Amino acid sequence: MTAVVTVTDLLAAAVDALGGTQRAGQVEMAQAVTEAFETGKHLAVQAGTGTGKSLAYLVPSIARAVSAGSPVVVSTATIALQRQLVDRDLPRLADALAPRLPRKPTFALLKGRGNYLCLNKIHNGAASEGDDLPQEELFDAVAATALGRDVQRLTAWASDTETGDRDELAPGVPDRSWSQVSVSARECIGVSRCPYSADCYSEKARAKAGTADIVVTNHALLAIDAIADASVLPEHEMLVVDEAHELADRVTGVATGELSATALGAAQRRIGRLVADELVERFEAAGANLAAMIHDAEPGRIDHLDDELATYLTALRDAAFVIRSAIDTTPSDPQAAAARTEAVTAVTEIGDIAARMLDSFGPAIPDRVDVVWLDHEENSRAAAGKRAVLRVAPLSVSGLLRTRLFARATAVLTSATLTLGGSFDGMAAAWGLSGGDQPDRWRGLDVGSPFDHAKSGILYVAKHLPPPGRDGTGSPAQLDEIEALITAAGGRTLGLFSSMRAAKATAEVMAERLSTPVLCQGQDTTAALVKQFADDEQTSLFGTLSLWQGVDVPGPTLSLVLIDRIPFPRPDDPLLTARQRAIGARGGNGFMAVAASHAALLLSQGAGRLLRRIDDRGVVAILDSRMATARYGGFLRASLPPFWATTDPERVRAALIRLRNG
Repeated sequence: MTAVVTVTDLLAAAVDALGGTQRAGQVEMAQAVTEAFETGKHLAVQAGTGTGKSLAYLVPSIARAVSAGSPVVVSTATIALQRQLVDRDLPRLADALAPRLPRKPTFALLKGRGNYLCLNKIHNGAASEGDDLPQEELFDAVAATALGRDVQRLTAWASDTETGDRDELAPGVPDRSWSQVSVSARECIGVSRCPYSADCYSEKARAKAGTADIVVTNHALLAIDAIADASVLPEHEMLVVDEAHELADRVTGVATGELSATALGAAQRRIGRLVADELVERFEAAGANLAAMIHDAEPGRIDHLDDELATYLTALRDAAFVIRSAIDTTPSDPQAAAARTEAVTAVTEIGDIAARMLDSFGPAIPDRVDVVWLDHEENSRAAAGKRAVLRVAPLSVSGLLRTRLFARATAVLTSATLTLGGSFDGMAAAWGLSGGDQPDRWRGLDVGSPFDHAKSGILYVAKHLPPPGRDGTGSPAQLDEIEALITAAGGRTLGLFSSMRAAKATAEVMAERLSTPVLCQGQDTTAALVKQFADDEQTSLFGTLSLWQGVDVPGPTLSLVLIDRIPFPRPDDPLLTARQRAIGARGGNGFMAVAASHAALLLSQGAGRLLRRIDDRGVVAILDSRMATARYGGFLRASLPPFWATTDPERVRAALIRLRNG
């Protein structure tokens, strides 16, 4: 009789083969993932840095996929984690577990179609007509523009690459250049008509994913698969969402539509020789009227649909839909078919967004209430230095996730930061796991951390400082505090700021006051700056959001994480303020549910930069006295790791000096 191999046995074999150390939290998590797959009950599991959570979900996922003959989809928020899974973890796991399973497990990486080269577009010269460079010049061997040079390089690369995956191109190219050699799913002319379908990189990736045990993808494609009528991922009953704290925001991003002069102009150029002149003129006039209006209007949320905006949106919607019907997308010539499909896609998207904006002011659609707002973004190419963008986004994606994602597959959602104020409830509500008509079918599990936070780190709140001002820059007292802390640490500081303005202003002051180097985000690529920071213990690095979540620098190089203020969302953020109002209208506390939860998540992510391995030591310093004095301070502190806490600046400086001196 064949012995039963348990997930605990498989995990032990995997850890041994990979040369790691098995931890109690890792075993607990692997067993919980196995139970979730067996019972169909969703699992939210918080696993601190160093737990080994990737193995804790990959091992039971592989075991389940091989035994059931059904794939498990693993979704991540970042390219870095995708690469870790596909290039390092899964190949080694497949080899380690093969002797203990009926067969060797397989895996594949799947991204959206727009991430792969389009051979039809390259070989037919079907570059996007919406760009400034004439199509015939794009493929001219002597094209002198940066865009032309990029396209020439991408065309040559198409002959060398095996995957056509944009992320494997080094160095990369701007989005505008990549768009010349790629298509979205809606722009693709289809396998049956494409003369290059047999060699299509996207189709090859989909075919490989269709037979794999583990399919690694990203939150954006997961959202598209949930929202779209046609499936883009293989059929699956089990799902793992890593970096799950970003899921709701990524899905919101996919579900957000926007109208701008740039998008309208691009669509107009694409339809130009494909329909009658009067239709082009009708679309042009509708687009010009809307673009002029939003350029001159005040940015912010639009609560009321006035006659002018209604007229322009209606005209744009109707013109787009008429043109869509007028374009023949059935020509046999692949180049003509591609151009027409792209044109139809562009005007259809504009028409759909305009219609959605109009509908958002009408009766609410079940599980979908939209918010419309106007942004003015800085843009050196736009008139008066600004780019006006009219946006529409769902007030909440919880209903969409509940009905379109979690009703279809059993999900394991994991991250190092999932509890807000010490509870999973906030995240569960944002995901739609709770609050629906059906009884909740999920549980939360915190498997802890291998770190002894109270002995390894100090949480210092500068209670003596005045509350931060509205302008976002540091007060003289705060600047003095920053100087004293970095001096005590001997550099070795990651400064996390609520705005780029504050980061740059503080970096300029510190560069003059300190004898140790200070870098600031924007001076080079983030990756290059992080490398400089990691390579020199005396260097400090200041920056904003991507540093809050993306820096992994173990060792004494990072001994002080400095946070300038509680990272509440901007008070004029239209979507978040709309969510606060909606919760308040239902009798809830909108500030705590939205603003405080937003801040708690970022604080937890920022504080998580400090301890990256067992022997790390250091200080998280929050220079916002409201953490100690405001009523919501307790909620925010409960979201942070259990560091030893103090408000005494002298004790903290002494601790940093001891760390610096070894």
